[in-house]
Amino acid sequence: MKFIIGDVLIIIFILFITRLPQSFSTTEAIQPSLTRLDSKRSSPSVQESAAKAVLGRFLPTHLHSFHFKIVSKDVCGGQGCFLIENYDGPTENGPEILIKGTTAVEIASGLHWYIKYFCGAHVSWDKTGGVQLASVPKPGSLPLVKDSGVLIQRPVPWNYYQNVVTSNSYVWWDWERWDKEIDWMALQGINLPLAFSGQEAIWQKVFMGFNISMEDLNDFFGGPAFLAWARMGNLHTWGGPLSKNWLKQQLVLQKKILSRMLELGMTPVLPSFSGNVPAALKTIFPTANITRLGDWNTVDSDPRWCCTYLLNPSDPLFVEIGEAFIKMQIKEYGDVTDIYNCDTFNENSPPTNDTTYISSLGAAVYKAMSNGDKDAVWLMQGWLFYSDSTFWKPPQMKALLHSVPVGKMIVLDLFADVKPIWATSSQFYGTPYVWCLLHNFGGNIEMYGTLDAISSGPVDARISKNSTMVGVGMCMEGIEQNPVVYELMSEMAFRKEKVPVLEWLKTYTHRRYGKSVQQIKEAWAILYHTVYNCTDGIADHNIDFIVKFPDWDPSINFGSRPSKLNSMHTFRSRTRSRRFSFQERSSDLPQAHLWYSTHEVVNALKLFLAAGNDLAGSLTYRYDLVDLTRQVLSKLANQVYLDAINAFRRKDVKALNIHGQKFIQLIKDIDVLLASDDNFLLGTWLESAKLLAENPSEMRQYEWNARTQVTMWFDTTPTNQSKLHDYANKFWSGLLEGYYLPRASSYFSYLFKSLEKNESFKLVEWRKQWISFSNKWQAGLELYPVKAQGNFLTIAKALFDKYLS
Repeated sequence: MKFIIGDVLIIIFILFITRLPQSFSTTEAIQPSLTRLDSKRSSPSVQESAAKAVLGRFLPTHLHSFHFKIVSKDVCGGQGCFLIENYDGPTENGPEILIKGTTAVEIASGLHWYIKYFCGAHVSWDKTGGVQLASVPKPGSLPLVKDSGVLIQRPVPWNYYQNVVTSNSYVWWDWERWDKEIDWMALQGINLPLAFSGQEAIWQKVFMGFNISMEDLNDFFGGPAFLAWARMGNLHTWGGPLSKNWLKQQLVLQKKILSRMLELGMTPVLPSFSGNVPAALKTIFPTANITRLGDWNTVDSDPRWCCTYLLNPSDPLFVEIGEAFIKMQIKEYGDVTDIYNCDTFNENSPPTNDTTYISSLGAAVYKAMSNGDKDAVWLMQGWLFYSDSTFWKPPQMKALLHSVPVGKMIVLDLFADVKPIWATSSQFYGTPYVWCLLHNFGGNIEMYGTLDAISSGPVDARISKNSTMVGVGMCMEGIEQNPVVYELMSEMAFRKEKVPVLEWLKTYTHRRYGKSVQQIKEAWAILYHTVYNCTDGIADHNIDFIVKFPDWDPSINFGSRPSKLNSMHTFRSRTRSRRFSFQERSSDLPQAHLWYSTHEVVNALKLFLAAGNDLAGSLTYRYDLVDLTRQVLSKLANQVYLDAINAFRRKDVKALNIHGQKFIQLIKDIDVLLASDDNFLLGTWLESAKLLAENPSEMRQYEWNARTQVTMWFDTTPTNQSKLHDYANKFWSGLLEGYYLPRASSYFSYLFKSLEKNESFKLVEWRKQWISFSNKWQAGLELYPVKAQGNFLTIAKALFDKYLS
């Protein structure tokens, strides 16, 4: 089977595929680090074997169709690159294509590029790590490369991956799932991944050296589903303790993760000490400068979970502990990296804005790293410069950024897709930085993107005057959603020019579904101009009322209410919380964030459905159709909710009943829809948690963690929901029917009784009932399906006819 490159692909190649090296110079400050890290890489033979193994795992039928070879950077003008050439040698039952690269990651990237742009095929990873490959030509008939082949250089050295809280998505992964994820990283060109698994086992070993007992650590570590926030000092103990089994299991897993990353030529980023310490350390070192932080989103400052302890970086003990932690990692893992993450000041401002003091704090943080690893480089998330911009004015930013030697700090411009800091800070005042896409908060499922910003932002930043950009990155808080966004962002690691998104989408959809379908092209053109081009600067999404049900008395004007409703803010910042719950706080009614015409997106769905006869067998089409139908119906449900509230205010019992029942039915119908695709099942999440357990006690604990994270999240009282309830909400089958449906049913029942009895709405009574139900559900053991049920296309068509025709 042969694939003929159409006019669109030819245009893409003319625009983007560079056949000759282009001049490029990295920031001189990081060159010594790049050289050292290159010297630490696995041998060429190890990397070539690792790249071959990636091919064998995701395309075993073509294991002998490709030949891989590691080459020096001299071949690529001193930069990372891959080269795709026709194999020059006997090809009968052997290699047809030769792919060279400066690392195994580059080779894998070249393989992915060839599969996409020469074979017109698509690599898509579903929740279980599966791969769908559409229409790859059979061995012996692979498309040849013209002339001398294709050379693609990296315009910047690094392609970074993960947020420090991404672990909320992969906390239950075993090695089999991680194995697939690292393959995906390699194919996407990721060479600077965060590697945070297993660090609690390292901390246990370190703190034991400071006379901290395991009992003390039980009051310090959070539970598995809340580790990211315990690591940041937001909470302690919640969801814990961590068993010896967990600590051992995760340490073994981390070593496998690091080993595979190193085989592929990646540079892992390891954690470092940020000052978060167990309470017992204050007793053991009574003179140490240890302060207790304020409350972080508990209901009533419950000391069991809140107000963690922070060791000031100015205290000599800080450097001692930080050094011990770095050295313990090196002892356990070997000398695998020089790059360490630390975010001491995220949502934890220094006690004074005195620049001398801030500079001394930064120097102490770096000293703790460099004492443990003399070549250490501090990688810092730049979120604080956005979230706490009132504190981090230019003098304070300069003090922190310039507190370490030049080239020893790299900043992640974490939110550059929406609020780029590089543009307003003189390129971070000369500090090397990585242009990052944040995109997703809390792992919510919402079709959303800023494709124009992604296609141009990294290029604008790199070519800007005095640019200090040294990488691109993907820093989503939750993964496994919006694949189109991450497909484009991954390509920006190899793009030197801006991407014409509409043309790119035509080739993307052809690859993704295995064929060109006119209705799909038209549908994606609509989605590009609507769902995937949000320009309002509001980045908190998936606050649809089904999954973020308003906690309020509708008898009271919304705009005049206290900020209780808005307390559903994210953990990430006070700034974000001001806009998290609803788009307009001054409105008389809550308004879910909406940045596009729903009418246009309904038309896109209609086009998607029309392509069903051509694409019904495509798993990627199934996923996208289910997701788009869910998106459309969830927006419809928002309006139905508001119709019900207006009926309540008019004291129209009949209308309230009609709209309330329609809202309930929408939840039921969306649950059935989601059940038709494996990627939208609550059961998968719960079973993956239980599979990691080694005894019944752990199984119950892990399942409680898994259920709680995606529902109430944090602590409650009998009459007050968690301030973070619904933060990590998911549109999953099972969760809608089993959790969101009872909540909405109870709420509308109370509204109905209020009108029938002509009395005020019993908000507190409803909360009591709801919170009691939620607590029981979180501790529940009922089973949910782990395999899709029903015909997705039939269900989607029926729902369109029922609600939208």
